[in-house]
Parts: sequence; structure tokens; C-alpha cells
Amino acid sequence: MNSAIEGKVVAITGASSGIGEAAARDLAARGARVVLGARRVERLEAIAKELAAAGQKAIASALDVTKKADVDAFVGAAVQAFGRLDVLVNNAGLMAIAPMSERRTDEWDRMIDINIKGLLYGVAAALPIFEKQGSGHFFNISSVAGLKVFSPGGTVYSGTKFAVAAISEGLRQEVGGKIRTTTIMPGAVDTELKTGTSDAASRKYVDAFYQQAIPAESIARAIRYAIEQPADVDVNQIVIRPTVQEF
Repeated sequence: MNSAIEGKVVAITGASSGIGEAAARDLAARGARVVLGARRVERLEAIAKELAAAGQKAIASALDVTKKADVDAFVGAAVQAFGRLDVLVNNAGLMAIAPMSERRTDEWDRMIDINIKGLLYGVAAALPIFEKQGSGHFFNISSVAGLKVFSPGGTVYSGTKFAVAAISEGLRQEVGGKIRTTTIMPGAVDTELKTGTSDAASRKYVDAFYQQAIPAESIARAIRYAIEQPADVDVNQIVIRPTVQEF
């Protein structure tokens, strides 16, 4: 066990697959108590059952991050089960790539609701707990598309991920005395994120782009690294992409 990880209570949104699942498995294997949140409850429960069978501590909680009440209940479930919350990983996300001329406003709304508002609901739910404890750690999953606009096609997606970076930096400045904030900015990672695109032409491009993807476990290790640092060290931003990725 790693003393910096063991015993920590970690709540992860979007934990039914991809980065969220990989982080849950990585941290639970090192003694963390993990709370898994996502809409696919059966999948969550299967993961939690598998971790428990390995002697690890995990619970599943139904979660739609677009619903504030769901996020409040998810964070509350972590505290109720384990008595505290040490880390919140705001991982749930949607990437719907399409030219703006397609005017897919329903997808724009969905990305804003999940990528921005869902993250803010997580911050709102966990921040009072962290402040009362005098400690806590936010992980906000942005993207390399939050460093450079992914256009054509990813303009609105980039807008949401630039927002994640801005919110994270503002949060750090406001609460950084005792509460840590880490923004993770992945490049192409082999997850279900690439399946969020409904535009046929854009989907073909996205599928080709993701041929270079690295596994989700690569991001899980980055999350673990930031948690492992001493309490007076705040790793504010990690950009991680395939070595062959230019964008």
C-alpha cells in the first residue's frame, strides 16, 4: 500500500468506463476508498463488486451530473459511507464534434450541461466539506482542446474545456490555501469519449484521430501522482498526450 493513497476517500464521476473506471481501479488497488458515480448503474455495481471481491473498498452511486440533486446526493453518499471526502474527480464529459454550420444546438446544450455545469455542481457539493475538513483535492478533467481550439468541428467542445481550465484556476486562487486543484488535460485517450460524435463526417475524422490514443490507465497514473504529493504541493495542471500526437 502507498501511505499517501491508502485510506483516502475518492469520489469519481463518469466512473463506469474510461478514465473514471481506470482511476477507480488504480486508486482502490492502493488502498483508497472509492465512490463510483455514473448513469449506468449496473456497470458501476459490477465494477464495485469486482473491487470488493479483491478486498478493496468501493461503492456505486447512480449519478447524472446534469442534475444538481444527483451530484449533492453522490457526494453525500461518500461522506455517509466513509465519514469524509478527500478527493473529487470531475471526470464525466461529452465530446460531440461537428461543424458549427450544422447548428446542433441540442449537442451544444448537452456539452455545456455535462462539461461545465456538471463540474460546477461537483465543486458546489464538495467545497463545503473540504472547507470544514481543512483539506481536499479537486481534479477537473479538461483536454488539450482546452489549450488550443479544436477546429473545425470542436469549437463548442473546446469552449467547454477552456471553461474547465478557467474555473479550475479561479478555484485554485480562491481556496488554494488548504484545498488543492489539479486540471488534467488529456490528448487522445482510448475511451468512449470518441463515440459522442453523431455527425457522420466528423465521426470518421474522430475515429481516425483516435488511432493514436493511449490507454486510460495513463491518465489514472497522472491522477495518482498528483494525489501522492505532500499536502503543501499542489500540482495545478498536467497535460498528457500520445508522444505522436501533434495537436
